[in-house]
Amino acid sequence: MFSQPGMGYDRAITIFSPDGRLFQVEYAIEAVRRGTTAIGVKNDDGVIFAVEKRKLPLQENIGSEKLFKVDDHVGVAIAGLTADARTLVDQARVHAQVNILSYNEKVSILETTRDLCDQMQLYTQNAGVRPFGVSLLIGGVNPENGSSNKSRTALYMSDPSGSYWGYYACAIGSGSPAAREFLSTEYKNDMSFEELKKLTIRTLKEVVGDDLEADRFEIATIETKDPQWKLFNLAENQALLDTLPKKVEDA
Repeated sequence: MFSQPGMGYDRAITIFSPDGRLFQVEYAIEAVRRGTTAIGVKNDDGVIFAVEKRKLPLQENIGSEKLFKVDDHVGVAIAGLTADARTLVDQARVHAQVNILSYNEKVSILETTRDLCDQMQLYTQNAGVRPFGVSLLIGGVNPENGSSNKSRTALYMSDPSGSYWGYYACAIGSGSPAAREFLSTEYKNDMSFEELKKLTIRTLKEVVGDDLEADRFEIATIETKDPQWKLFNLAENQALLDTLPKKVEDA
């Protein structure tokens, strides 16, 4: 006899509930919360992305990518619907190349983020569409700006509403609460880049557990000294795991 909470107000993206909520945006955010964990960290030496991989015994590692290269100096880690992410990443890649053709310079990380978030926000205000069910960690090394007192690295997190925030370290996806808590206590501004890699894997291990193996995660880096997207292979993943204590609590 009684309608469920939100009934009616969640049938169209353009309708606000009486308390000012867009339910379809909240549903999209819930899709992100159910996605695999993605972690991004940065310091002056570069940016690191790491993502949890889930796969079935007979599944090939095709079509389930969670790390994307936008340009040599900028990349994206995602949590949520991979198909939605591919559409946004394709747009970001085109935008990066248009920027080179138009201005003869590489696109900045902030401009890439704004372009992606403008597209995400557009899909929260038009009838006949739905919000993107994905959250992004967008990071990399900005082109030379002539400033020696400002870090060239940048890391931003966006959600399905089109909002974005800058971070030194952030996590999204199902394990993000535990990962963020761990990062908030363990991240230090004066960490070296190698220490930052270990912290990233320790954080993922905190979420996945001590049975984390080389084929259960992916990691990619972009370093300031040579801004090139580098995706680690299985041997490099294992080498990084071997540098960690057997248990996180022993670290």
